[in-house]
Amino acid sequence: MKIALYQGPGHINNPVAGFALMAAKAAEAKANGADLLLLPEMYLSGYNIGPENAKKFALPAEGLTPAQAIAREQNIAMVFGYPELVGDKVANSAVLIDSEGKILLNYRKSHLFGDLDRAMFKAVGTDFPTATLNGQKIGLLICYDIEFPEPARLLALAGADIILIPTAQMEPYEQVAKYVIPARAYENQVYIAYANHSGTGDGLDYIGLSSICGPDGKVLAAAGKGEEIIYATVDPTHHAAVRKADPLIADRRPELYAPLAK
Repeated sequence: MKIALYQGPGHINNPVAGFALMAAKAAEAKANGADLLLLPEMYLSGYNIGPENAKKFALPAEGLTPAQAIAREQNIAMVFGYPELVGDKVANSAVLIDSEGKILLNYRKSHLFGDLDRAMFKAVGTDFPTATLNGQKIGLLICYDIEFPEPARLLALAGADIILIPTAQMEPYEQVAKYVIPARAYENQVYIAYANHSGTGDGLDYIGLSSICGPDGKVLAAAGKGEEIIYATVDPTHHAAVRKADPLIADRRPELYAPLAK
C-alpha cells in the first residue's frame, strides 16, 4: 500500500476551500500511485481557531459526505482531522474513509494539549480502535497522543500494522518529529505516518517535518518545513522480516509492568 502525506497550510475557517484542496491533493496523490492520502490535524477548519469557531465549524461524522465523495471519485482512501460535533460538545477527531467512501474509523483525540486544546475540545476519546484497509490493520492517533508511549503500544498489541497521525506540531517541538516518531515506529514495529501543517497561521509557527517511518525506525520519506506531498510504500514482506528478526512484542514481560497502570 502506497501512502501519500500532504503537509501544508490548508485553509483556516473555510471548510468549503478545505474540501476543494482535499480533492486536488487526492487527485495528485492518486496520479502518483497512492492508495491512501493522509492530511493534518483539524485539517478541515485549521487548528488554533478558538472555541467559538471550533463549535461553529464542527460537524458530525455523517457530515463528511463531501470527503466521502472525493474518496469515491478518486478511488483513494483518506485520513484527515476535523472538529467533530458530539452532542453539544466538540471533539478533535480524525477519520479514515476507504476508497469506496465508507467511514472505517472515527477517532477522537485522547490526550488534550494544554489550555489550547482544552479551550476548544470537550469530548475526549477513551479508546483506540483499529480497522482493516487493503489487508493492513490501521490505527489512528492525533498529535499529542503519540508523545505518550501507551497509545501506540496499545495499537501495536491490538495488531496494528500502520499508525496514521494527523498533527499540528508547532515550535519549539521539533524533537517530537525528529526523534519520537522514528522511536515509536521502532519500539512498536509498525509503520507510522505523521502529517503536520506548515507555515505560520492562526497564531502558531508550525514546524512541518512530516514523515513516514518503517517498522525498523527508518525514515522512509520526510518533508521539510514548506508545503509538499511525500510518499512511501508499506511492504508486508519487509514488515514480517523486521518482526521476526527482533520479536520485541513477543519478548515483553507484562507481569513486570503493573505499576504502569497507575
